[in-house]
Amino acid sequence: MDRTLKALSLTLSYPNAELQDAMPEIGAVLGADRRLTADTRAALVLLTEGLGQGDLFDVQESYVMLFDRSRTLSLNLFEHVHGESRDRGGAMVSLIETYREGGFEPATSELPDHLPVLLEFLSTRPTRDVQETLADAAHIFDALAARLVRRESGYDAAFAALSQLAGIQADAGTVAGMLAQPDDDPTDLTALDAVWEETEVTFGPDPNAGCPQVRDMLAAMDAPSRKATPAAPTLNRSA
Repeated sequence: MDRTLKALSLTLSYPNAELQDAMPEIGAVLGADRRLTADTRAALVLLTEGLGQGDLFDVQESYVMLFDRSRTLSLNLFEHVHGESRDRGGAMVSLIETYREGGFEPATSELPDHLPVLLEFLSTRPTRDVQETLADAAHIFDALAARLVRRESGYDAAFAALSQLAGIQADAGTVAGMLAQPDDDPTDLTALDAVWEETEVTFGPDPNAGCPQVRDMLAAMDAPSRKATPAAPTLNRSA
């Protein structure tokens, strides 16, 4: 199991008290991965320290303002690939099938393309599959990192790490095109309601099942990888 991908999945998950308690171990994993640059490792350690030591209400509010109230910072990757096109539904179904072929059932109410869910799955996959999938989304990671830098958020380090693990340079023109889109104003609730107003579609497990306990996630870092070998998830670069 790739402990770094698991740690990044947890770092990008909604903060709660148990996750805060786990941040020292998460930070240690991220700080020890020599695949990442020294600057990125240091930034990740600072991020996890801030998440672990900050007031829980404050770190939760910051997370919501960044990732839940801003479509341009959405952690649902297909939002950046397909938007509201019909292709998004088909891509979601295909991703669910890939998870199931790998014996992976996300125990969360999040959509299958939610980045922490995808990273948890990838943490069980062979290196080749991991790099292929991360490389497919490298332009998204670079754009999100740049937007987070604009907002002076330490979360940009997590996306810098994913770009480095992808092992490729994202197309600069594609990244520039994404960054040309104006950022959402997370304080404009009326505009946000209008943007997000759509029919609810449920994918995956029972939404009332809740998220797995963080201690179980941490224990799973040392669990053996699953034996199934489905194709790597594919994120089409075209919008």
